[in-house]
Amino acid sequence: MAMAQPLVKKDDDHDDEAEYSPFLGIEKGAVLQEARVFNDPQLDPRRCSQVITKLLYLLNQGDSFSKNEATEVFFSVTKLFQSKDLGLRRMVYLIIKELSPSSDEVIIVTSSLMKDMNSKTDMYRANAIRVLCQITDGTLLTQIERYLKQAIVDKNPVVASAALVSGIHLLQTNPEIVKRWSNEVQEAVQSRAALVQFHALALLQQIRQNDRLAVSKLVTSLTKGAVRSPLAQCLLIRYASQVIRESANTQTGDRPFYDFLESSLRHKAEMVVFEAARAITELSSVTNWELTPAITALQLFLSSSKPVLRFAAVRALNKGVGCIDLVVFQNAWESELVMGLELVCFDPVAMTHPMAVTNCNIDMESLISDQNRSIATLAITTLLKTGNESSVDRLMKQITNFMSDIADEFKIVVVEAIRSLCLKFPLKYRSLMNFLSNILREEGGFDYKKAIVDSIVILIRDIPEAKESGLLQLCEFIEDCEFTYLSTQILHFLGNEGPKTTDPSKYIRYIYNRVHLENATVRAAAVSTLAKFGAMVDALKPQIFVLLRRCVFDSDDEVRDRTTLYLNTLGGDGEVVETDKETKTLLFGALDIPLVNLERSLKNYEPSEEPFDIDSVPKEVKSQPLAEKKAPGKKPIGLGAPLAGPPSTFDAYERLLSSIPEFLGFGKLFKSSAPVELTEAETEYAVNVIKHIFDRHVVFQYNCTNTIPEQLLENVSVIVDLSEADDFAEVLSKPLQSLPYDTPGQTFVAFEKPEGITAVGKFSNTLRFIVKEVDPTTGEAEEDGVEDEYQLEDLEVVAADYMMKFGVSNFRNAWESMGDDFEHVDEYGLGPRENLAEAVSAVINLLGMQPCEGTEVVATNSRSHTCLLSGVFLGNVRVLVRLQFGIDGSRDVAMKLAVRSEDKAVSDTIHEIVSSG
Repeated sequence: MAMAQPLVKKDDDHDDEAEYSPFLGIEKGAVLQEARVFNDPQLDPRRCSQVITKLLYLLNQGDSFSKNEATEVFFSVTKLFQSKDLGLRRMVYLIIKELSPSSDEVIIVTSSLMKDMNSKTDMYRANAIRVLCQITDGTLLTQIERYLKQAIVDKNPVVASAALVSGIHLLQTNPEIVKRWSNEVQEAVQSRAALVQFHALALLQQIRQNDRLAVSKLVTSLTKGAVRSPLAQCLLIRYASQVIRESANTQTGDRPFYDFLESSLRHKAEMVVFEAARAITELSSVTNWELTPAITALQLFLSSSKPVLRFAAVRALNKGVGCIDLVVFQNAWESELVMGLELVCFDPVAMTHPMAVTNCNIDMESLISDQNRSIATLAITTLLKTGNESSVDRLMKQITNFMSDIADEFKIVVVEAIRSLCLKFPLKYRSLMNFLSNILREEGGFDYKKAIVDSIVILIRDIPEAKESGLLQLCEFIEDCEFTYLSTQILHFLGNEGPKTTDPSKYIRYIYNRVHLENATVRAAAVSTLAKFGAMVDALKPQIFVLLRRCVFDSDDEVRDRTTLYLNTLGGDGEVVETDKETKTLLFGALDIPLVNLERSLKNYEPSEEPFDIDSVPKEVKSQPLAEKKAPGKKPIGLGAPLAGPPSTFDAYERLLSSIPEFLGFGKLFKSSAPVELTEAETEYAVNVIKHIFDRHVVFQYNCTNTIPEQLLENVSVIVDLSEADDFAEVLSKPLQSLPYDTPGQTFVAFEKPEGITAVGKFSNTLRFIVKEVDPTTGEAEEDGVEDEYQLEDLEVVAADYMMKFGVSNFRNAWESMGDDFEHVDEYGLGPRENLAEAVSAVINLLGMQPCEGTEVVATNSRSHTCLLSGVFLGNVRVLVRLQFGIDGSRDVAMKLAVRSEDKAVSDTIHEIVSSG
C-alpha cells in the first residue's frame, strides 16, 4: 500500500536547497488539531489523506500518542469508511494498522473491515485482510478463518498474496490456526501468479520448518518442475541448500539436491542463476568439481552489460550475498540499483577456493576501472585474495591509480584486503608497507586513517621483520597527524615496542617533538612514552631525564604531574639508578582491573591513615547496563581494541549479601552468576537462583514469586539434596517469612566447600512453604495454613562458576608479561565433532573465560584454529589460555592447551577441568 504525499508548497527561501522535506516543522499538537477534519459533514478526501500522511509520519518518526490521543484519532478515522474515495480508503487501512487499537476498540471497525473483506473491489478485500489479521486476536480469527482460507485460493493474486502474507505473520502468534490451512496453501503453491507462489512456498515451509522430513519431502516434490516463479525458485534453492546442510552429518556420498542446484544454473531468469551459484559456493566442504559450474556462471556475469549482474557476481566471489529479501533484490535487479546494497561479510569463496576463482581474475581486472565504485572495490579486494605472490607488485600499481577515485568507506575495504595479503605473503611486506605508508600521508578521514594505522600495527606484531620500518612510518605520520586519538595511541604503542628494537634512540626525536608541537593530551602521552624508554633502556636514561626535566614547567597540570611522577620514581633525587622489575610493572605493566571499577573505588575512598589499596578494587568484568548500550558496530581491532566493561548487578549483589549478618564471615564476594530458571513459564510459583561464589563458600539466592492472587505463602525455604554434590556441606539456610502475591522475595542457602578445590555437583531443590488462603474481598489471609512442597529443577555448580571473565586488549603482551614460570602445556583429543567451531565453543563454555581479539570466531571449513582466552580464577588469580585446535578428515578434533597463570596450582587446575570435562 503506497503512502500518499502531502501537497506542501515550498517557500521561496527553500528554492535553492537540494532537498526539502514536506514534513519540515510539523508538530503533533497541530496535526491532532487538523485531524478534526475527519468529523466534517462533507469530507474532503484530499485533505483527509494529507492529515493521515502527517499522522503516519509522526508515528514512524517515533512520536508516541497517549491513550486518549490514539483513541480520539482512531474513532475519528473510523468515520472515513463512509467515503468512496479509493486513495483515502487505502490511507485509512494504513493508519488503523499503525494505531493498533486495543481489544475493546477493535470491535468498532471489525464490521466495516469484514464488509470490505467480502467486497467486490479487490483492493478493499486485500487490504481489509491485512488490517484484520494485524489487529485481531485469536477469538475473532476463528470467526474469519473460513474467509481467509477462501482468500488464499482466490483467483485474484493480490487477494491471495494478502492472505498468505497475513498467514506468515499470524504463524508467530496463532500457529495452531495457521497450520490448519496447509491444504489451501499447498494449492496456492501451484498458482501461476509469481508473488502468490512465492508467498505460498514461504508460508508452507514455515508451517513445516520444525519437521526436517516434511521440509525434505516438500523440496523433493517441488524440485521436479512445479515452481515457475523466479522468486519462488530462488526461495526453493535456499530451502534445498538448508536440507543439504542439515543432511551433511547424516549422509555420505553425493549431496542431495545438488543436481537441482546445478540445473538451476541454466534457468532463463538471471536472479535464479545467481541464487543457485551463490548457494553452491556456500556449500560446506564443496569440491572444485562441484564449484566449477557455479564459478563459470558467475564468470559470465562479470562481463555483463548490467551493473547489477557484475556487482552480484564479484560480490558472490568475494563475500557472498547473504540474506537479502528476494523481492527487494528483484527490484534492485530490475532497476540496477547497485549502490543501495550493503557490503555484508560472509565466508569468502576467494579465500576458501582461490584456485577456482583464479580463472575469473582476467575478467575481474577489467572491473577495476568500472564506473561503479562498489564493483571496482569488490573486484580489487577479490584479486588481492586470489592473486599469487608474483602478482602483488602489479596489483599495487593498479591500486595506486585506483585509490584516488573512491570514497573513504571503499578505501577502508581495500586497506583491510591489503593487510590480509601481507599476512598471506610476509615476504612482500616491504612493498605493501610502503603502499600503506604512502596512503597514510594522503588526505582522508579519521576512520580511513585509523584503518591504515591498525593495519600497520597488526603487521608489526605478526611480521617481526616489519617492526622497525613500520615504527618509523608511524613516527613520520604523527609529525603531521591531525587526530589526537591516533597520536596518543601510536605513542602508547611506540612506548611498548620501541625499546625492544635494535636502536631505540632513533625514535626519541619524534616523541620529544610532540611535547613542543601538540596539545596537552598528546604531550602527556609523549611524556609517558619517554618515561617508558628511560625505564626499559638504561643507556638512554640520562638523556631521557634531561628531556623530562624540561617538561616540569609545562602549562598543563597533567603533563607536569606525570613528569614529576616519572622523575621521582625512576631517578630518585636526580641520581640515575637501574630501574627494577617491580617499578617497571607498576608504572608500565598492564592494568589487571577494569578502569570503571578503579574509578568507582577511588570516588568511594575516604582519606584516612590507611592508604588506598588497589587490590581491593573488584576485578569482575561487568557488561554495560542495557540503557547505555550503543548500537552494534564493527568490532574494533588494532590500537583501538577496548577492554570489556563491568555489570552494575555485581555491586547490588555485594550490598545485598553484606547486609545479611550470617554471610559476613564468608569474606569478599568473588563472583555472582546470571539467574538460572528453576521453574517453567506460567507456573504457580516462579523461582530462579543466583550462585554467589566466595573463597570457601557458595551461596544460592533463590528469587521467588507467588503468581496466585488467592494465596499467601509463609516460612518459605528451599530444601537442597546434596547426594550428588559430596564436596559441599550445608552450613545455613535463611527462609523467607512471607511471600504475598506478585511480590518477589529471596531465600538463601549457604554451603561450605573445601579450600582451593573447584568443587562441582548437582543440587536437587524442593520449595517448602505454608500456604494460606486469601479472601479476595478483604485481602486478609486465613490464620491456619497448610504445609506444602513444590518440586524445582535441578541446579549444577560447574567449573566455570569459579572463573571470572576478564578481557585484555593485547593478549600477546599480556602473555609475555605473565612469564612462563607457571606455564603448563598438554595435548588432548576431543573426539569427533561437527566442525572446529563446535569444539571451540564447547571449551570456552567449559572454562568460562573471556575470548580475546575475536578468536572465538572460526572460519568456515577451517582445518586449524587458535583461540585466546583470559580470565581471573577464584582467589583473584589471573589466567591466560592459548588453545590450538586441529581437525582431520574423520572430524576428530585434537587440541593443544597452554596455560599461564600467577599460581602453578591454578594452571594445573585448568588442565584438570579440561581433562575431566
